[in-house]
Amino acid sequence: MCFSSFLPGSDLIPPGACKSLNAAAVYANNEVNLAEVDIYGFDYDYTLALYSDALNTMIYNTARRFLIEHFKYPEGIRKYDYIQNFATRGLHYDIQKGLLMKIDAFHYIEPGTVYRGLSPVPDDEVLQLYGGTFHVPLQQDSGFYGKGPKVKQFMDIFSIPEMTLLAVANDFFITNDIDYDPVHLFKDVSEAIGMVHLKGYMYKWVMQDLDNFILRGEETDAVLHQLVTHGKKLFLITNSPFSFVDKGMTHMVGKNWRDFFDVVIVQADKPHFFTDCIKPFRRLDDNGALRWEKITSLDKGQIYKQGNLFDFLRLTHWRGSKVLYFGDHLYSDLADLMLRHGWRTGAIVPELENETKVVSTDKYALNLTWLQALTGLMERLQVQSTESKEVFQEWQREREELRVMTKNLFNPHFGSIFRTCHNPTYFSRRLSRFSDIYMTNLSSLLNYDQSYTFYPRRTPLQHEAPLWMDQLCTGCMKTPFLEDMSIIR
Repeated sequence: MCFSSFLPGSDLIPPGACKSLNAAAVYANNEVNLAEVDIYGFDYDYTLALYSDALNTMIYNTARRFLIEHFKYPEGIRKYDYIQNFATRGLHYDIQKGLLMKIDAFHYIEPGTVYRGLSPVPDDEVLQLYGGTFHVPLQQDSGFYGKGPKVKQFMDIFSIPEMTLLAVANDFFITNDIDYDPVHLFKDVSEAIGMVHLKGYMYKWVMQDLDNFILRGEETDAVLHQLVTHGKKLFLITNSPFSFVDKGMTHMVGKNWRDFFDVVIVQADKPHFFTDCIKPFRRLDDNGALRWEKITSLDKGQIYKQGNLFDFLRLTHWRGSKVLYFGDHLYSDLADLMLRHGWRTGAIVPELENETKVVSTDKYALNLTWLQALTGLMERLQVQSTESKEVFQEWQREREELRVMTKNLFNPHFGSIFRTCHNPTYFSRRLSRFSDIYMTNLSSLLNYDQSYTFYPRRTPLQHEAPLWMDQLCTGCMKTPFLEDMSIIR
């Protein structure tokens, strides 16, 4: 019996449940009072500068060409075009097995999300490959920076073309029954993607067509104006070269963009910038040439290259929770700052825009509500008679169908970047660990006063009763400056 067929549609959704999550909201993992923040720091790529999907296509196409022409891979790989929305951020890749997968916060593979090439791997085969379990042991899983010995986690947005190229190259060899070494493939694809960046191709494309590649630059301009107007100090730490940053910032903010920042550091070599104390700062002149003088202060209006956080802290005295730094990469940008230095951190998660749209739909709400109801029924009917066992098995089948349907609302291959069936993803766990707040993009800050306090929702623990009504409307608050934002947008 399918009990969901007897339920009256939207009446299934609990009263008071919010169906209009605000993609422009700032979400809090930790309490942050903006009145206590005096200094704001930023990464550049995918933080100050947001890029269109056209950039991923260009990166993929060029890396594919390098793979064929430089690494001598078969010409047949060229027929595979870039697949928009195949991969999602935060996935893991088993280097030795050539498998792309989603792992939850407890190191378990989500069934139905393992791909060899472009084809899903049956759950039974996954169990055989991993010794009868979906669990990936800690010693095999990605290390602190997502680069384990056997499994790598892809954490930044630039990694999406790399995952897609790995998938299509694996698919070519498998479908053509060509023997190959997955470890060699992983290494060569990583190098091909790296060549796109190291040879400056990406920088050249963006600088030649800023209107096509850079999105919402006027919102970045508005954020910087608002912060400086309220007396905040700003700094920039990026791995990108000055010529690239200068071109993009001039496009978004104007030729006097450096007036907003008290310190500008380029080619910083993060995450090593935050962990090592080896490389000294060097100053660049107005032509981008390196100067030889010893750096004894970090001055406004100057451009600095390389350096390290320890010298940065010594020269600026900017320490602790009065500093709030924004970046898109949870490891390279945020982890060390939060764990070792006590800075406040803000994660930029562009995927929130689509995820909040999906979560706000009636279809998602109905699926999730009935999924939870079924789970509750199954929990109570675990001592079964012969008759009730048949009902229980039908509930199990329907529950699995609902899980797949709910997953496919986000991405038909890997689902939401924040959840597996019911657990948070490994990505989501890292997001909550390394960021105090997170948002779709920096313009979300325009919706809040500079004395605003972000409060995390008190989510009930498993042994606590869900008594707090604020759980029903997390992120649904009508932000105070949304009308002003509509003018910018």
